[in-house]
Amino acid sequence: MTADRPAFTFSGPFDGQLVATSIHAGHDVRADLARRMVLDEDVRFREEDPFTDRISGRMPSVVRVHRSRFEVDLNRDREGAVYATPDDCWGLVVWEGERLDEDAAEESRRLHDEFYAQLARHLDPIAARGPFVLYDCHSYNHRRDGADAPPAPVADNPQVNLGTGSLDRERFAPVVDAFTQALSARSTVEGPIDVRENVRFRGAHLARWVHERYPGTGCALALEFKKTYMDEWTGTPQDEVIDQLAAALEATAEPVLAALAQVRR
Repeated sequence: MTADRPAFTFSGPFDGQLVATSIHAGHDVRADLARRMVLDEDVRFREEDPFTDRISGRMPSVVRVHRSRFEVDLNRDREGAVYATPDDCWGLVVWEGERLDEDAAEESRRLHDEFYAQLARHLDPIAARGPFVLYDCHSYNHRRDGADAPPAPVADNPQVNLGTGSLDRERFAPVVDAFTQALSARSTVEGPIDVRENVRFRGAHLARWVHERYPGTGCALALEFKKTYMDEWTGTPQDEVIDQLAAALEATAEPVLAALAQVRR
């Protein structure tokens, strides 16, 4: 899908202390890149984070990225944000000739600059009011061995992986604990939501950026939802599960904000 809408949207009042993002939900690609792309669209879709914008979309203030991570990966730093060669993206051949030229790559990096500049403009006033929480919503595959193969073991693959690798864990312990307890208390059709910390992922660039720009004030929770809410091989969503996860995430807001009030400015 070529890009015929903004690369990202900031929706809501941004007048509270809780924001949600879905920076890998997008599938759009600008036209000049789409003409050079040789990666099958279904493979690309499988490596993106489809429908995470729906899971995070009930928060009052949300950031949705509509461009594909294969145009620019906003969860990597500027220099690593473009998958110029197969070595940059799990061995996948994305471009004609296997390499994206530097001019095209730099245009994508400028989008990275623009995103973080706009994010700062929205978050700076929030941080000026005091500590805040950002839900950094992603998803991950658990059927890598094929559509008919057994899924990855549950022991190593929680339904929701909570990444806190760059967080001041001691300072924000009340927030992390409140979030985990509130989300774990909810269920989907599969049963109680299994939330565990730093099992598969610890958070990446967006979380680090928040913690470095807003030390002691920003609390980014990197949330990786296992793709039990969709068929990761056909791309078909399980709408009931998506709605249940969205409602469950929405229900964490009140206890998380109450816990945030315990964090001293």
